[in-house]
Amino acid sequence: MRKEEVVQKFGRVLVPMLTAFRENGDLDLKKSQAIADYIVGEGLCDSLIVGGTTGEFFSLDFEERLSLFKSIKEAVGGRVPLIAGTGAIATREVVNLTKAAEELGYDMAMIVAPYYCKPTQKEIENHYRIIAGEVKIPIMLYNIPLFSGTNIEPETVRALYKIDNIVAIKEEAEIHPLQCTRYILECEDTMAVYSGDDTMILQIIAQGGVGGVSGTAQVVGKVLKEMINLFLAGEVAKAVSLHQKIYPFLRSLVQTGRKNPIPLLKFAFSLTSGIDVGVPRLPLLPPNEEEKREVIECLKRIPY
Repeated sequence: MRKEEVVQKFGRVLVPMLTAFRENGDLDLKKSQAIADYIVGEGLCDSLIVGGTTGEFFSLDFEERLSLFKSIKEAVGGRVPLIAGTGAIATREVVNLTKAAEELGYDMAMIVAPYYCKPTQKEIENHYRIIAGEVKIPIMLYNIPLFSGTNIEPETVRALYKIDNIVAIKEEAEIHPLQCTRYILECEDTMAVYSGDDTMILQIIAQGGVGGVSGTAQVVGKVLKEMINLFLAGEVAKAVSLHQKIYPFLRSLVQTGRKNPIPLLKFAFSLTSGIDVGVPRLPLLPPNEEEKREVIECLKRIPY
């Protein structure tokens, strides 16, 4: 499966859904199913990602992740392609999670580069090679140096794209804004590159990427889809105008020194969907009233 086939099957707007928790911090599967049903029912995604960064996979244990995969498959399986976020520090854990997702019938696995342990490029390559050799499910590499602490270099991607079931990469593009072009050139324009940074979707597509893995699409997905379609149709000025309307909202999610947008994205989603998804798991804290007001003001400017 190469670039055109990936786009045909998974589309251009892939949404990493939020995960709901109860007041005591326990996983709320019923409400998480409601989130998935809303995103799919409102047409906000082409494909749905379960247990990605936006879904706070990093705060879930192994069994919680499996239960989330199962419950979302039950809720929306068959309505849109499902992608399982199966990244972890240890290669053996990723293998086990990815095998489980494959057995459940997920259509793809999105796997973040090993984080915290600061692997070399050779270790990153070996990590993905082992996983890809253990499963048949298509794999999307996930590069997010802001959180993982390491970059998947273009030369490493070149080595990995030759593996049949490694078919795409999510690139957190604001840190390395032109790395997308290097990925595309190294892979001879056969790997699908998605922006993992919502502020950079147009810029990624302009370089030859195919779309975005967008957490904010569960709030403004229809506008994002329109922006992408306008750009691809040659209506660049109109696409840029929509980008400029969305951009302040995107920045409002990381106000007051926040690096992680999840707390404010949960607030925005609850506001626009009518589904109270609660707060993130600690150590992330919910927004204060001033932060909420800024998000509300930014949302007012978007024709979503």
